[in-house]
Amino acid sequence: MNKTLLLVTASLVALGAAAPAVAADLAARPYTKAPAMVAAIYDWSGFYIGINGGGASARTSWDQTAPLVAGEGSHNATGGTVGGQVGYRMQSGQWVFGVEGQGNWADFSGSNLSAVTGLTNRTKIDSFGLITGQVGYAWNNVLVYVKGGAAVVGDKYDVLTAAGVVAASASETRWGGTIGAGLEVGFAPNWSVGVEYNHIFLGDSTKNLTTAAGIVLQSDRIKQDVDMGLVRLNYKFGGPIIAKY
Repeated sequence: MNKTLLLVTASLVALGAAAPAVAADLAARPYTKAPAMVAAIYDWSGFYIGINGGGASARTSWDQTAPLVAGEGSHNATGGTVGGQVGYRMQSGQWVFGVEGQGNWADFSGSNLSAVTGLTNRTKIDSFGLITGQVGYAWNNVLVYVKGGAAVVGDKYDVLTAAGVVAASASETRWGGTIGAGLEVGFAPNWSVGVEYNHIFLGDSTKNLTTAAGIVLQSDRIKQDVDMGLVRLNYKFGGPIIAKY
């Protein structure tokens, strides 16, 4: 009996001695730090292609230079446009730099009665193109930018009789300059949508308006500029970057 009691007592003592060692082992387990948070930062860098559509108004003034020298009046050539653009952007910090080419079909037309001849002077822009540079500032997936560069338009001028018959006409490709600004929002890794305003400066151009038989009916110095608003949808080749913070 005493021998059995001694064995039980020895076992309890051994367990008590082992308990601190077990506790020490538990306290010594390594601590694993939680992973750092990550956030997707929209990257505007890369090539892109897109479509656009909108409307414009071209302010046009006709001043006859032959056979008389006198102002014939002005009108607004208004209408819609649709087209596409392709470009490349490079982002450095929050600054975004880019170049873009744009080509559009257009139907900007308008007319007024001439103060000199009493006939109708009509102007129509049926196409235009823009070659521009861009500088922008991005707040993650929101980009605001300004742009500027060269513009080219396809212009047609008609002199119409009271019956609407074309008495004389001329056409030309006019070069000028453009400035603009836009706001664009990336709504998916590769897609963005935006709005844009452009002003096109075309200056003066003197044209001979000829009949179907090739006879010069009159010559006019035609001054023109264009204000235009567009909605744009772009697809960018490449996705967002991942940044830790």
